[in-house]
Amino acid sequence: MRRKLVAGNWKMNGSLAANALLLTEIESGLKSNMSSATCDVAVCVPAPYFAQCQGLLNGSAITLGAQDVSAHEAGAYTGEVSTSMLQEFDCRYVIVGHSERRAYFAESNELIAQKTVRALQAGLTPIVCVGETLAQREAGQTDSVVAEQLNVVLAAIAVSDLAKIVVAYEPVWAIGTGKTATPAMAQEVHAMLRKQLQVKNAEAAAQVRILYGGSMKPDNAKELLAMSDIDGGLIGGAALKSADFLAIIQAA
Repeated sequence: MRRKLVAGNWKMNGSLAANALLLTEIESGLKSNMSSATCDVAVCVPAPYFAQCQGLLNGSAITLGAQDVSAHEAGAYTGEVSTSMLQEFDCRYVIVGHSERRAYFAESNELIAQKTVRALQAGLTPIVCVGETLAQREAGQTDSVVAEQLNVVLAAIAVSDLAKIVVAYEPVWAIGTGKTATPAMAQEVHAMLRKQLQVKNAEAAAQVRILYGGSMKPDNAKELLAMSDIDGGLIGGAALKSADFLAIIQAA
């Protein structure tokens, strides 16, 4: 059985006061219901808050993660954050290839593959995001688009590293729109991704956690997480509300 993972993606949100309150409430909730005993929990926070969150999460069941990382190790890359910087703050996870990075910052499949390799080399766990737009889904291109996004990453990493990645399927049309893929629709894509991983290595593919990242909320989490190939969630808006985030963790 793959252990569920619920990872919050705070995106460009937060403040010192709001972060402290949110993490305190989440930690308190985890301690009271012991949800974390059967589920891994992470928060991927904006880089300026790494130091604060590292301190708040010291000794906690919540793991710190980043929302992006540079493909470069160091050097003249103004504004970039390297893997060695993430390591200094005890980051374990890093999101790569989020749909917003692809859409707003023109990140290519090749760049995302480079970032994945860089993260693995540093001992970080990349959460590799794949997903299709509404236009692509309506054109019947979901499988081909998502498969190509993952294939470029799989071609770049060693077989021995396959079990070290996390994959997140995020249907772009279901993020922040109020629309959600039905559990069956999500499971169909997750199962396709699992088969793709099996081509690389069947044994390792069984260990890879595939998260759903299309507006998972307390009212749909239980049904989505009951699907055989949905191993957790990459949570956006609901991760900023302790009650909602805790409800999803409880469902997992």
